Amino acid sequence: MVLRGGRVIDPESGLDAVCDVAIGGDRVAAVGTGLPPGRQEADVAGQVVTAGFVDLHSHAHDLGSAWLRVADGVTTALELEAGATPAAAAYAAAAGRPLNYGFAASWALARMNVLAGVRLDGSVGPLFANLSDPRWQRAASAAETGRVLGMLEADVAAGALGIGILAGYAPGAAPGEYLRVAALAAASGVPAFTHARDLVEFTPDGPVDGAEEIVRAAGETGARMHYCHVNSTTLRHADRVLGLVERAQRAGAQVSTEAYPYGAGMTGIGAAFLAPERLAERGLTPQSLIYAPTGEEVASAARLSELRATDPGGLAIIRLLDEDDPEDQAVLLRYLTFPGSVIASDAMPLTWIGTAPEPASWPLPPAAFTHPRTAGTYARSIRTLSRDGGLPLSQMLAKCSLYPAVLLQDRVPAMRRKGRVNQGSDADIVVFDPQTITDQATYSHSTRPSSGIRHVLVNGTFVVRDGQLDTHARPGRPVRA
Repeated sequence: MVLRGGRVIDPESGLDAVCDVAIGGDRVAAVGTGLPPGRQEADVAGQVVTAGFVDLHSHAHDLGSAWLRVADGVTTALELEAGATPAAAAYAAAAGRPLNYGFAASWALARMNVLAGVRLDGSVGPLFANLSDPRWQRAASAAETGRVLGMLEADVAAGALGIGILAGYAPGAAPGEYLRVAALAAASGVPAFTHARDLVEFTPDGPVDGAEEIVRAAGETGARMHYCHVNSTTLRHADRVLGLVERAQRAGAQVSTEAYPYGAGMTGIGAAFLAPERLAERGLTPQSLIYAPTGEEVASAARLSELRATDPGGLAIIRLLDEDDPEDQAVLLRYLTFPGSVIASDAMPLTWIGTAPEPASWPLPPAAFTHPRTAGTYARSIRTLSRDGGLPLSQMLAKCSLYPAVLLQDRVPAMRRKGRVNQGSDADIVVFDPQTITDQATYSHSTRPSSGIRHVLVNGTFVVRDGQLDTHARPGRPVRA
């Protein structure tokens, strides 16, 4: 296959030129001008040809969500913040996906097993089902912490890509335990991916500031600490938190950040920080939440308590920043344009309002509901940063592909072939129109695929061709350490 005459952008080498890309099997065979004919040819003149997007933060494991991801240019979607335990079971269950996949070990699930006796199957189902259980959120004894660390160590040995730490969901966990998990990550040579504990601005009497905890762990243990969706856990405190991260980076600590271009978040309604008595910490009310299974705006604290009791894992949209407010939009841009930051979606699985159809239904019917970030994070980021961010296109694309690949490549040598378009790199390729690429998903119509993306190849196989999704293509492969 030869992609002929596109604007090829390779974020690693700095190549940004009109040329051809030849693909042989599952690898890029050559990049240059006047390449000889292939058995297949695709005219991509006027289009950008670049590396497929690598999403470090995806909880969307159903087939419909995977198709939305591919239609947004994603070729590799990794579950690294929450993770999955046992990792071997997670990899086995994920076989046959249209995009590449991988998992971190899960501190939260290991804690649920050790402290609350939750049975694990390698999926995120037990995580959402037990999100509000106080038994796993408490401080652990030394023996319990040792058992949790043992589970994480076993998953790392089984090929997990890192350790995911949902610190913000377990407010009773001791800071000392967090440091021990970071030390394990450092000793194992794996990154740690953290949903930060609350900032001191939100809970002044908390055990430690969430941002300082991440930076401290990087400095004290030498671990590579990744600050997940810093936009949704930091909100309007960007200057303090990003300033802290920047100082740590200058001092040699391995701290990285990620963000997505939306003002609202989404998580299980049973999360500790969504308890009715805690909403005011973030300036929220029950009406700030939209409960996905019914599409309802939560009317009262009593209704919120009812939903948390009956369906703690039910997903809810959380209105955090106002995307229509210029000041809040400027805050989002601050996170997205922070030097070295990664674009990551925090994609969520589909919720069905009513009866779910056949799993392979496409286009997705109106009864499917999710956060629009599942469908539109990358197209929206490119559109937003092109219009308002002032970044060159090559730098925007590096945030979507090269930077996440580099973050993982010391632990995961296979990632040295992703995030690039050069001879020998994996043929994970996205081709898009820079003038028309945009997101189509909204909070009320959350499953509309992005537009302006013409082709997506995963391991050399078209999953999107001429803007049409091939629902039979399953070229995704496991990404293991």
